[in-house]
Amino acid sequence: MDPLPKLRDLAQKRVCITGSSGFLGSFLVDVLRARGCTELALPRKSEYDLIDGSAIDSLFETARPQVVFHLAATVGGIGANRENPGLFFYENAMMGIQLIERARRYGVEKVVLVGTVCAYPKFAPVPFREDDLWEGYPEETNAPYGIAKKALLVQAQAYRQQYGLNAIYLLPVNLYGPRDNFDPNSSHVIPALVRKAIEARDSGAEEIVCWGDGSATREFLYAADAAEALALAAEQYDGEAPVNLGSGIEVSIRELVEIVTELCGFEGNVVWDTSKPNGQPRRRLETSRAREEFGFEAKMELREGLRRTIEWYEAAGRRGVLERA
Repeated sequence: MDPLPKLRDLAQKRVCITGSSGFLGSFLVDVLRARGCTELALPRKSEYDLIDGSAIDSLFETARPQVVFHLAATVGGIGANRENPGLFFYENAMMGIQLIERARRYGVEKVVLVGTVCAYPKFAPVPFREDDLWEGYPEETNAPYGIAKKALLVQAQAYRQQYGLNAIYLLPVNLYGPRDNFDPNSSHVIPALVRKAIEARDSGAEEIVCWGDGSATREFLYAADAAEALALAAEQYDGEAPVNLGSGIEVSIRELVEIVTELCGFEGNVVWDTSKPNGQPRRRLETSRAREEFGFEAKMELREGLRRTIEWYEAAGRRGVLERA
């Protein structure tokens, strides 16, 4: 098969972004508009429930997309994953599988699929390399979600082989930044910590309780950096191999808590609830493929990104949380 031509200029394409109103999606909209994209289809779940294949038909018939970024997902932290394993598997698998099939049927030129670091084996060698994806079972608390998302990589590669569909698969590490989800029932670790520390500070609480023992490590990527990576990959990458997106910096949850509580101005004690799980022991990605294939390197330093996230939550995010309560 001849090499697929690179898009280069997204501004000349009709682009559809599923999950555009979500955390990462909102930053991708900003990035694409800055590139001059004017024909953007930004479906909302209230209009198009992607779990229903006929809704995807309706979306594609209306928008006639040439490029699709599939960001829509049912996600949450460790607690949400433990409580909803069936839901997380079903909804993520159904959305992705049906969208890829419709992309083939409707002749979409390129599909950019966003996977998850949760797809990696629990004990994958650190740093995680893309070739290690199949070397074991994911960490149990988020395995259904991770496997559902990893199945889309298999589908994308199979459809490339059989139908010539240009679908690429990107694996971002844990994302954070302004506009994140700060709902304690479904948020990930950074927004959960920020909200907990600020509420404890404001109430004068003497302590906050954190899950696990703090020894687990994570890598974090600022959402605006991740959005830039998606655009770069859409423009310049057409390979079948998955590509990691990360910062390459590993931090323990204990260190993260220390930074967040300092930046939030919480001076009380941190109590570790070791009856709760740590999640995957370590996470750090090997990111050279993204750099070599489409020139992506993360720009935001963690401490500065956390400061901006906290400032946004204090100025806007907390008001939104209260309004929804």
